[in-house]
Amino acid sequence: MKPDAMTAAPADAAARKAVKPVVCYPVETLPRPELAAYRALRDDLELVETVVVPPREAATWTVPAGHFCRIVCSEGAQVGDLNLFNANDLKERFYSGKTRALNGTHVGLGDQLFSSFPYLRPIATITHDTLDWYGFDEFGGAVHDVIGTRCDPYTHNLLSHGGQYHHCCHSNLTRALARRTGMTPREAEGYVHDVLNVFMCTGFTRDTGQYFMKASPVRPGDYLEFFAEIDLLGCMSACPGGDCSSEHSSDTAKCYPMVVEIYKARGLPQGWAPPPVNGYDGTHGL
Repeated sequence: MKPDAMTAAPADAAARKAVKPVVCYPVETLPRPELAAYRALRDDLELVETVVVPPREAATWTVPAGHFCRIVCSEGAQVGDLNLFNANDLKERFYSGKTRALNGTHVGLGDQLFSSFPYLRPIATITHDTLDWYGFDEFGGAVHDVIGTRCDPYTHNLLSHGGQYHHCCHSNLTRALARRTGMTPREAEGYVHDVLNVFMCTGFTRDTGQYFMKASPVRPGDYLEFFAEIDLLGCMSACPGGDCSSEHSSDTAKCYPMVVEIYKARGLPQGWAPPPVNGYDGTHGL
């Protein structure tokens, strides 16, 4: 519980609170993809690879630029913690914070996932989402969030007063990336980053502003699909919280495998070109 306020409100407190907010990054100036050009290819896709992510574990895969990737709910409601990297340069990776600032707390159809500094460019475009019907519920919850960081053994240790738990999503992603690259776990975890919480239903409580989760509405057969704007290395953990209806990380929550499908299109979206790295000159005023 947060302590009660110790400072008396000023006389004009109500007026200060009534000031209207200003959107930090107006989307009117943000280049948006021509979604119709992507979707025109979706009826003629060739499945080229299928990857199964085991429960409470993580797996990796690659998506060549110009291919589509689907993350599928296979057997039961299950949340996935997704990392994305430039397959040719792991220093460029998904930047959830800037993606959140540009798109909002939850992503969906037509949104783009942006990479880290100094690259800052769209690396994936969401082209289909079978949960787009959900929107925001009465609690302020929505799916596919970019606000949660990932469950991790360090926070678990802190909150459990010394507990050791190795199937948190951070550790799952670390093990999978280490296996893929040959890095040590300590080296690999330096590349693991804040995630896109696929299928997870989350929001912030209105009274305390705390991050909450609730049972994911995902059903077997549902999927989130994105188009790879660059060559991507994906790494995803099937969260030990299952559908995150009650527990964040445990060995008791019901968990299911997740399926990743890679599709090759017969062509490229009309007018498409690989996104260049960000045009800022990098001098920082010096």
